[in-house]
Amino acid sequence: LPGPPFTHQQTPLKMVYYGQTSCEQDTERYLDVVKYVFSCYKKEVPLVINTMGWVKGEGLLLLIDIIRLLSPSHVVQMDMYDCKAMPTLTPEHVHLSAGLHTKGKQQPKCKQLDAGAVESWKCSEGEDVSAPQHKLLYIHPEFPRAGVAGEARVHSGILRDMSILGYLGHLQYPDIGAVLPLHSLVPYQVPFSAVALRVIHTDVAPTNIMYAVNASWVGLCCIPDEVQCQTDGPVLLTQTPVCDCLGFGIVRGVDMEKKLYHILTPVPPENLRLVNCLLLGNISIPNCVLVGQQGIEGEIPYVTSDYNYSI
Repeated sequence: LPGPPFTHQQTPLKMVYYGQTSCEQDTERYLDVVKYVFSCYKKEVPLVINTMGWVKGEGLLLLIDIIRLLSPSHVVQMDMYDCKAMPTLTPEHVHLSAGLHTKGKQQPKCKQLDAGAVESWKCSEGEDVSAPQHKLLYIHPEFPRAGVAGEARVHSGILRDMSILGYLGHLQYPDIGAVLPLHSLVPYQVPFSAVALRVIHTDVAPTNIMYAVNASWVGLCCIPDEVQCQTDGPVLLTQTPVCDCLGFGIVRGVDMEKKLYHILTPVPPENLRLVNCLLLGNISIPNCVLVGQQGIEGEIPYVTSDYNYSI
């Protein structure tokens, strides 16, 4: 509301790195993440929940699940101008309609979603979802092109890149006029044995994991379990944890001989001591960071200029 996100970044009270720009591939984990983050809400101040723009098909069903899960006092629904409207999200509609992972009043056998986010949201036999009690505030914009499909995706990609660049701006020294390229900054050296690794969005063979991690954007996370290192190689997780994310970084390089990750991050050292897990998702470093490096002769590292599309 105060402006574009990159202009007023703040450290969140509770954060989980989902690792993808869309939750379409793993809606169950998305709900687990929502539940985990919501669990720290103490209800001392009002909470505004900004839902996604995905409100068609499974996105609408997922929205119904979220309303059930979080039990808001008010739902503000904005319609689209000159477009087939989605159903009005009245308490009655949410109560009766099936969600993506929950069933409505007319289809029992479902467990009530716990607002404290302690119990599982999975359905079980013989139970029903309690009726939501929210107040619906319905808004119908009268200006054209409100919510035109396609444009939001482009704009969100630009804003996401700007947010990443704004975050990386904290790496710059405040007393130097020129912006230093990333290869001029001194990275942290992190032993393989100190952190566990997990690629969120796809399956990567253990032999290729370092190729995936190198020159990548990673979430710096804290898992409750102690990292157990059985070998001299990287510690790999078999499942994606739902855990606290303390910030982000770039794996600038991997030293296979000394078994070290070289990581650039603006996260303060006192918080970095808590990090024991690196999560790699489908969020890429903005192209300008790699292409716009100055003072490089010949090929730019990690940038392919002569590419054969027939391969």
